[in-house]
Amino acid sequence: MNEDGDADEGHDGDEGHDGDELTYADAGVDIEASEAATAALIGMVGEGEGDYAGLLDIGDRYLALATDGVGTKLLVAEALSDYSTVGIDCIAMNVNDLVAAGVRPVAFVDYLAVDEPNETFAEQVGEGLAVGAERADIELVGGETAVMPEVVRGLDLAGTCAGLAVKDAVFDGRAEPGDALVGWASSGIHSNGLTLAREAVTREHAYDDPCPFEGYEVLGEALLEPTRIYTDLLDPMRDHGVRGAAHVTGGGWTNLTRLGAHRYVVEDPFDVQPVFEFVRSEGNVPDEEMYRTFNMGTGFVAVLESDAAESLAVATDGRVVGRVAEGDGEDGSVSIRGLEL
Repeated sequence: MNEDGDADEGHDGDEGHDGDELTYADAGVDIEASEAATAALIGMVGEGEGDYAGLLDIGDRYLALATDGVGTKLLVAEALSDYSTVGIDCIAMNVNDLVAAGVRPVAFVDYLAVDEPNETFAEQVGEGLAVGAERADIELVGGETAVMPEVVRGLDLAGTCAGLAVKDAVFDGRAEPGDALVGWASSGIHSNGLTLAREAVTREHAYDDPCPFEGYEVLGEALLEPTRIYTDLLDPMRDHGVRGAAHVTGGGWTNLTRLGAHRYVVEDPFDVQPVFEFVRSEGNVPDEEMYRTFNMGTGFVAVLESDAAESLAVATDGRVVGRVAEGDGEDGSVSIRGLEL
């Protein structure tokens, strides 16, 4: 897969790097087990209104909250001794979920857990948080640093973002057959699937090895490319009557099925960046696993009536990537580049 579009079709598994096929579960993350654990937690604590964000009714509007972390991308930062961008990821993973719900992010608090105080990486994390807040147009209103040597090795970074929306501005989150899908490019791997990506890349390489594709000096830099922030899409999406949106993170392209049990036919997604092809090849990762794990070049998707789709795409840097068709099952399905997910 490359910028010239040579990989629009699926790959044969045996065309990849020599060695056993690698899956996310093989790398240590079992999505089905994770979803079952999450469902068990929700079942005990109850589930508020909303999908990508929890919505609290405060009268004429909703207060929305989203929480997320950077994940194992931190291990790449540790290997390169460069934590300057992970703060951007922390903010992006939270604000993008609020935007997918149709909510404007307004404030953020971070939680940094470390095994021992380290002024250097704390300063670098703060640098990334400041950049992320500026890009997202939100306020950093506080945070917490905890020193827990028996619980944490190195550091962990997470945060919570608050947002506000008048009630009629929140997306209902439901696609309809005949709707169009408008998508926007990702900046790369973003901040999910890094456990699989790291396992694939380090089979025969180190993070500080020269990068074999353009844009980065070493491989680790490609994995650390910060997550794109999509808050600038909120007003145009509202103006064009977007029904719902999907932040393409954990679960990859199957996130579209959160918009309803339909068939999502993705015919013209953005080009797949070289970093994904490198992960696929070096890990001999099946194509279906790649699309179930990574954004594969398209990081955010909105659904709306077809006659407004091209206008939204032109008004932003998006494109019409597909359409919504009648579903044939209870869970919905996605068709992309010859793959059925």
